[in-house]
Amino acid sequence: MRIRRSPAPAVAGAVLTAFFAALTACSSGGPGAAGTQQPGVIDVSGSQCGGTWSVPGPGWHTIQISNQGTGGAEIDLDDPANGAVYAEIENTGPGTVNPISIDFGSGKYALVCLFSDASPLKGVTVTVPGHATGTPAVLPVTYNDLIPPAKTYQAETETALKVLAPETATLAAAVRSGNLTAARRDWLTAHLQYETLGDAYDAFGHFDTEIDGRADATGVASPQWTGFYRLEYGLWRGQSLASLVPVASGLNSDVDQLVAWWQTQQVPLADLGRRAHEVIENALEFQLTGHDDYGSGTTLASTVASITASRVLLALLHPLLAPRYPGLPAVYTGLSQLQSLLEKEQLPNGWWVPVSALPDSARLAIDAACGQVLQELAPVASITEPRNTVNDF
Repeated sequence: MRIRRSPAPAVAGAVLTAFFAALTACSSGGPGAAGTQQPGVIDVSGSQCGGTWSVPGPGWHTIQISNQGTGGAEIDLDDPANGAVYAEIENTGPGTVNPISIDFGSGKYALVCLFSDASPLKGVTVTVPGHATGTPAVLPVTYNDLIPPAKTYQAETETALKVLAPETATLAAAVRSGNLTAARRDWLTAHLQYETLGDAYDAFGHFDTEIDGRADATGVASPQWTGFYRLEYGLWRGQSLASLVPVASGLNSDVDQLVAWWQTQQVPLADLGRRAHEVIENALEFQLTGHDDYGSGTTLASTVASITASRVLLALLHPLLAPRYPGLPAVYTGLSQLQSLLEKEQLPNGWWVPVSALPDSARLAIDAACGQVLQELAPVASITEPRNTVNDF
């Protein structure tokens, strides 16, 4: 049985086992001489996946893969016994030579070539003798593995949206009543609930722009700017509550529509692992820089909500990640450390210190903790990228 990868965007220099800090495989390389076997280079094409090759023994070695085919391909270095992947080159182009460099341990290795519009090909089995350990292989995650967590995620998100809808209704009512204190309080409650949903990779389609869109493209004076941030701008910049009634009502209507729309959607399986990382990356780019602060000074709270979103996804994926990712405990530790630093900036009245008011030492510590946890999270998307199973060999 062959575990075949689903199509995915090219990731230059990134490979499945990069998280072991023991692997370098590039997805682009210099041109090779078509039709000729260069010294130390393994030719692959749609009709053959390398010839006879070997490595001198256990240890770090680099093999050069020359794409002699007419189209792009993915080249995997697998354990032939179970299809676990040691390394992969994604989207290698015709006429290019790309390296795979790993710590070869004692065991068996085989190249697998996945050319566009061609059946998978497996090359010869290469045995490295001895009892040395090397770069570990990772068992692929299949579509069937991801279907149960995706269904659970779908249901949990629907439940969370049904919590959000009455919160935005309460917010709209506070704006209509002219109660600024209540409107600000209810705005924060509803916005943080939305942030815990972890919208990334277009999870909510056009609704995210309407509900949580920034003013970057439209400008703050544009009537096209709607949603939470537009309302925040008005509530904290002295605009009359009467003028904000249409904004708050529109936000509530958009959330109601999102609830109905979400029930008809299917979660792309590859997005589960991506979102676990991307929600934190978005927080680093937009919340921890203060970019998304339109007056309330609560972007640190939004980052805590993003941590919640990441934890939800990690909990769903934990059964798949735990046996495949030795660095997973460091992910949880990193998220906890980051959250602890953020919560130190919550004021006794429940509000938050704005990013712009943070001491340099606190800002640097938060940024460093966020950067570290992003490194730990980075492999999750690669490990949980779904693969189809095909009985080719």
